[in-house]
Amino acid sequence: QVQLVESGGGLVQAGGSLRLSCAASGRTFSSYAMGWFRQAPGKEREFVTRITRGSGSTYYADSVKDRFTISRDNAKNTVYLQMNSLKPEDTAVYYCAAGGAVADIRSPLSYTYWGQGTQVTVSS
Repeated sequence: QVQLVESGGGLVQAGGSLRLSCAASGRTFSSYAMGWFRQAPGKEREFVTRITRGSGSTYYADSVKDRFTISRDNAKNTVYLQMNSLKPEDTAVYYCAAGGAVADIRSPLSYTYWGQGTQVTVSS
């Protein structure tokens, strides 16, 4: 069992930056790949990024590539999402999720545990 708690969301102007954190409980954090998803009002939850268990590989949605960076600290049971050059279209609730090794890393169904989400609002 893994419990995830996101923090760091807020209101920022376009072009600004935010850093989201996701703290995990339990001693098995390092055995999970971690992902970030987001969901805007009226839209489906969409994949943002993923990092493998040992931070060996990262994957990004095209919409955030070169602007967002995912990282993790297994000693602190925490995964981070550094978001730079934010755009109004990045406005959404951001969720972190824990999952195993799967074929479709972009599907929410591939993740077992979810946080409650943190709101990110980017003003123009």
